[in-house]
Amino acid sequence: MQTILILDFGSQYTQLIARKVRELNVYCEIHPYNKIPNISSEIKGVILSGSPFSSRDENSPKPDLSFFKGKMPLLGICYGAQYMAHIAGGKILPSEIREYGRANLNSIDSESKLLKGISLGSQVWMSHGDTILNLPSDFKVICSTESVVNAGYKIEGEETYAIQFHPEVTHSIDGLKLLKNFLVDICGCVQDWTPDSFVETTISSLKKELGEDKVVLGLSGGVDSSVAAILLHKAIGKNLNCIFVDNGLLRKNEFENVLQSYMGMGLNVVGVDAKQMFYNALKGISDPEKKRKAIGKTFIDVFDVQATKIKDVKWLAQGTIYPDIIESVSVKGPSATIKSHHNVGGLPDYMKLKIVEPLKTLFKDEVRRVGRSMDIREELLGRHPFPGPGLAIRILSEITEEKVRILQEVDNIFIQGLKDNNLYDKVWQAGAMLLPVQSVGVMGDERTYENVVALRAVESNDGMTADWSHLPYEFLADISNTIINRVKGVNRVVYDISSKPPATIEWE
Repeated sequence: MQTILILDFGSQYTQLIARKVRELNVYCEIHPYNKIPNISSEIKGVILSGSPFSSRDENSPKPDLSFFKGKMPLLGICYGAQYMAHIAGGKILPSEIREYGRANLNSIDSESKLLKGISLGSQVWMSHGDTILNLPSDFKVICSTESVVNAGYKIEGEETYAIQFHPEVTHSIDGLKLLKNFLVDICGCVQDWTPDSFVETTISSLKKELGEDKVVLGLSGGVDSSVAAILLHKAIGKNLNCIFVDNGLLRKNEFENVLQSYMGMGLNVVGVDAKQMFYNALKGISDPEKKRKAIGKTFIDVFDVQATKIKDVKWLAQGTIYPDIIESVSVKGPSATIKSHHNVGGLPDYMKLKIVEPLKTLFKDEVRRVGRSMDIREELLGRHPFPGPGLAIRILSEITEEKVRILQEVDNIFIQGLKDNNLYDKVWQAGAMLLPVQSVGVMGDERTYENVVALRAVESNDGMTADWSHLPYEFLADISNTIINRVKGVNRVVYDISSKPPATIEWE
């Protein structure tokens, strides 16, 4: 399969480069600069990402580009542009004024294939502390801005291009056009990486890989595991065995509703009511990390019992997606643990199951597009992300059945309100938190001393960063009033207006 190789130098924008390439229906893969894969005939071009490093730094990334430079098309972005100029003898210096933000191209080489169709004055996004002061003699300037003379260049005699701005961000108005010029006109890629083609090739490869083997998959009710289940079902039919565990920490009526929807999709699903096991495991625990570990261990125990009931099962299927894979082999190694993730991948070695991950090359938005191509209901595909530990990390204290009941009622009112007011699809993720705080209130001329709940709604593209949703005041007032009137045990509602970072989406 034709592939564009993206070398990651640690830029915050690297995943965005890949998403834009995929948006143009061209398959690409991200690899750390220090783990360059074998260059095969399938690789049609290479993109070098930006980086927080300076090419002048002693410890900056210094990959050997000789494997592909001059042999296939190459596009350096920001650090990639500076690094190529630096190693060829160009002069890189700190910018007199940090070049960050919007700029406009005031000079464009009309003969450049990379800049075809891009007009003078086109807005671009700069984000660098260094600049290329002087280029080597065989480097030709192809574009400039008012303050950056060498904003882009081409190496003569090679299909090697470089730019000091970021075409992958929306602030670069013609960024997608520039990337298309590189992918299609320069690399010769065919734009055939589509959801339909992914489904067709994935089902074919799953049939070959799995044969008549039995596969077990832990369903969560979320988008990833659901799309993975349908792909596997189309490939191996009845040999796919799905397990959906009720941990007692799901949304109100979610176990029954989701189980029914899965059965309506023709999946072979076993629903397991394990609420009491999880409540017992969580008894006396308030620390969020300890909650996650207790939930993870209990899930493993429940899943192990159910999986062993399936005779001759050989594979464990997971809804792992591409950002999970990238994170595990990042330039700097796995990120510092902000909070543990509840994942079936923690299953013990004694289960001796091989792993199959049909979605491991896809980003979240691509998973949804693949789901739509298989006619999975929009109600399921459009669901907000929901944490693996469920409501346990939205109850900021020890878990009890009564606290779960209160939060399920509050959450149900909030989520249904978003849907009824056509706000649900405008929000990336929403939920309610039960705080370990009680406050004084007045109901019917009587003093109350009851629980406080916090509502949280954020807007995001991928969950890595998020801003709080500016929901209408009238809507929030109505939801607050409804919660206090209908949910016994709550007398105060607050709305969280913090962004990520510095806050996280979940409170625990």
